[in-house]
Amino acid sequence: MSESLNPLAGQLVVLDTHSTTFYIGRLVSEHPDGFWLEQADVHHQDEGHATREQYIAESARDGVHVNRQRVFVFRGTVVSISALSDILRE
Repeated sequence: MSESLNPLAGQLVVLDTHSTTFYIGRLVSEHPDGFWLEQADVHHQDEGHATREQYIAESARDGVHVNRQRVFVFRGTVVSISALSDILRE
């Protein structure tokens, strides 16, 4: 894992993307092409009642709604990575 992402290894993270899809899960590894998450939630913004920020805050408060055991997220789609514990709750 790169030095800059090393503090996030093993933590629950949020991967924001260019699209309406975002990812919440445990960051297990980083590769030149992307990131492996485990116990992940692949969420599409247009599904459900909550805004992106509300959904992420609810996940930080109530836990991740796991719908994938493991998922690879291509680096080119990711615009930011945050620890779920750094999310400000409403």
